[in-house]
Amino acid sequence: MRIVIAEDSVLLRDGLTRLLTAEGHEVTGLATADELVAALGPEAELPEIVVTDVRMPPTHTDEGLRAALHLRSLHPELPILVLSQYVEQRYARELFAGRVRGLGYLLKDRVADVEDFLEALGRVAGGGTVIDPEVVAQLLVRSERSGLDSLSPREREVLALMAEGRSNSAIAERLFVSLAAVEKHVTSILTKLDLPPDDDQHRRVLAVLRWLGHQ
Repeated sequence: MRIVIAEDSVLLRDGLTRLLTAEGHEVTGLATADELVAALGPEAELPEIVVTDVRMPPTHTDEGLRAALHLRSLHPELPILVLSQYVEQRYARELFAGRVRGLGYLLKDRVADVEDFLEALGRVAGGGTVIDPEVVAQLLVRSERSGLDSLSPREREVLALMAEGRSNSAIAERLFVSLAAVEKHVTSILTKLDLPPDDDQHRRVLAVLRWLGHQ
């Protein structure tokens, strides 16, 4: 798999490059958001996935996120995994405000768990959606007085896993319950939150995030 990494920290960029190269991937490392945008212009040969930091030179605010949004406007199908040092709710909501296929948002601490990181990378590259559990948790806490208090503790667990982009079967496996139980919880959640049921996992994630973002 061809991967482009945009990260101004030499240690992290080189560490990711070594890790992914050892896994058999072809990696190109870039130090700035401007380099990322220049490398993946309208006529560029696209990689299978882009991994980029949120905060990059010169201002270290949101250059990486802006680059990601720009690239998605040029190449709507380009998978992008965004890394962040902290939970930045505004940036997470902005990133997922449009098409969510092939998008991910992870905290950098998650990279320390190699298996989790590689799983997330593969899921996003394959068109899936990945949202860091800590981001989901903070959004849920922020919104708990705006309707989520009607959910049972188990439904809140299921909702958090839904927002991470997990399928019903994956949720059942994670919670050690039956698939039928998860389907029942999902139906109840969507009913309580006034969100119409949908079989498309990506639209389901988008609906949850939009609901949370308007609280």
